[in-house]
Amino acid sequence: MKTVECQSQVLVDGPVGEEPQMPDKDTMAMTGTEDTPGGRASPDSQDLQPSVFHSIKLFVLCHSLLQLAQLMISGYLKSSISTVEKRFGLSSQTSGLLAAFNEVGNTTLIVFVSYFGIRVHRPRLIGCGAILVALAGLLMTLPHFISEPYRYDGTSSGNVSQDFEASLCLPTTLVPAPASSSSNCSSHTEAKHLTMVGIMFVAQTLLGVGGVPIQPFGISYIDDFAHSNNSPLYLGIVFAVTLMGPGLAFGLGGVMLRLYVDIDRMPEGGISLTSKDPRWVGAWWLGFLISAGAVALAAIPYFFFPREMPKEKQELHFRRRVLTVVSKDEDAPPGEPPKKEGLAQMAPDLTVIQFIKVFPRVLLRTLRHPIFLLVVLSQVCMSCAVAGMATFLSKFLERQFSITASYANMLIGCLSIPGAIMGIVLGGILVKCLHLSPMRCSALCLLGSLFCLLFSLPLFFMGCSTHQIAGITHQPGSQPGLELFPGCMEPCSCPSDDFNPVCESSTRVEYLSPCHAGCTNQAAPDKSHVFYTNCSCVTGSGPVQAGSCNSACSHLVLPFMLLISLGGVMASVIHTPSFMLILRGVKKEDKALAVGIQFMLLRVLAWMPSPVIHGSAIDTTCVHWAQSCGRRAVCRYYDNDLLRNRFIGLQFFFKVGSLACFALILAILRQQDKEEGTKVTCPGLQQQLLVSQPEKKPEESRV
Repeated sequence: MKTVECQSQVLVDGPVGEEPQMPDKDTMAMTGTEDTPGGRASPDSQDLQPSVFHSIKLFVLCHSLLQLAQLMISGYLKSSISTVEKRFGLSSQTSGLLAAFNEVGNTTLIVFVSYFGIRVHRPRLIGCGAILVALAGLLMTLPHFISEPYRYDGTSSGNVSQDFEASLCLPTTLVPAPASSSSNCSSHTEAKHLTMVGIMFVAQTLLGVGGVPIQPFGISYIDDFAHSNNSPLYLGIVFAVTLMGPGLAFGLGGVMLRLYVDIDRMPEGGISLTSKDPRWVGAWWLGFLISAGAVALAAIPYFFFPREMPKEKQELHFRRRVLTVVSKDEDAPPGEPPKKEGLAQMAPDLTVIQFIKVFPRVLLRTLRHPIFLLVVLSQVCMSCAVAGMATFLSKFLERQFSITASYANMLIGCLSIPGAIMGIVLGGILVKCLHLSPMRCSALCLLGSLFCLLFSLPLFFMGCSTHQIAGITHQPGSQPGLELFPGCMEPCSCPSDDFNPVCESSTRVEYLSPCHAGCTNQAAPDKSHVFYTNCSCVTGSGPVQAGSCNSACSHLVLPFMLLISLGGVMASVIHTPSFMLILRGVKKEDKALAVGIQFMLLRVLAWMPSPVIHGSAIDTTCVHWAQSCGRRAVCRYYDNDLLRNRFIGLQFFFKVGSLACFALILAILRQQDKEEGTKVTCPGLQQQLLVSQPEKKPEESRV
């Protein structure tokens, strides 16, 4: 029993990565450093103390900047997801899987981080992880440099006049012989495409692996060497700065996607595209280069921080008066050694094999707690909604409201991300100022989930149907398009894979290319305003304007984003109170383990599958796929009504699940409160219950 108890205690501070402890000799050295004037516990610490890197405040600053840069590079792919799809011909399901691979390496290794954390040089391992993240970011850009220049017209990569001419309706005798499918789709071409996609998957996995030691080791390092009353403030600063990372990622994406993808190898004649053209591909790779450089710079100081430093002795003056009472209440009883030191002595004796054998039993014991299980399920549901929204909201806005990828990212970075930060801060303030009990925390979570659900309802009706696309979609009562002029395209010999959309603005009918509209001439006053004339498939023979037809609901994008942001605030408000439900609902010795299991389950059940689920749902709404070497590539047109209903419907489904879980939590807590009241008023009944279950209490207390 002692062995099991020791192993269970080790696991309490193990898998989470929040408080990995040091070996016994390191703990004694730290104690000596704290008690000895000037921190002269050892010659090594005495020699290194004058260094600026022996300041925990500097470590807090460096770690805040590192986690900011890490989240920026991790979230940047989400800001450019639709651009990567167009550039490499990926479906939404594949791009969602690519985004989820960031969690694969992280989830695989996070459980063992704390076990090894007591045996390694934490700052250096953080620095090594950050360098790996930077290298992974550079690896993400490699497909851009090894691939051919982007060919947005399917014919030529450098001759602008030839690009225009290739899309026109020309007699069969004047059309140049098209390249055969076999020559364009050789085995080498397909292998190269698979190689580039595989490189991105490997890079995303390495991003997750490199991020494993950064947060847990950094938090534990701050907690070990900061003053006990300053540690919460330092961690709060780190988290506050870190939360700005996703906002900067979307802001960076908004700037980079305004630049053309091949800005480093522009054709001599320039390009005829603008950022509003559906064929436009922005410089997605440039953001990864900038983010990787930021992570590499932030990693440098970690190689100069010591393995251990003198524990901070001075409490910040403006916190001393407030936290003195709290620290007294939370201290261990007099004469009893702190639990932390005992765990530090036991942890080195636990082998990896013992850790693996004991962990499943402790995991099952924790999952049997009803409040913990329901809170985690509710957070899984809400995280599924958040993960899907974060990955594909930019693409949804592009398709639904006909806005550019750059503008969509700016909206998300300026509205949604700050709203989420405000919600987390507001939730923490409510819990602290109102001194919320577990029951009131669950009530606050229930209200937050309910309002989040209500803000989602109007989103079903904020959008328009897909405008008519000749030969693909047809709206009842609208211009029939090609059907009005049967055989108007027969003499044109239009390439099947040609995509250069044009729009007849009077009827809002879109054609796949000028050739599909039967246009034989083009007029281009400048590269941003191109018109095609003498179109046999268009009423009045044209003219038609280059580019897709604008959505009739573009004015709804700001109200839509306002509701999304308000829903994000409500979803973020429940973050802190739901976290408190876990901390107050499980036993004291299980708190750290419960938090670790919570994060692991959120990754496995939410952040990994949710992007794939949302991407698969988006793919089912596609009405016209581009073809590449006989395989289905990127989707060119969606059924906007179906896209909106399924995307928002998935969000609604997950939010209903979260609401149901919090309702059950509130009901259970009320029932427990009634039972506690009954025990107080009826001591005889309480004694009877204890007699009827003599074996339950010892078993629970032993674990």
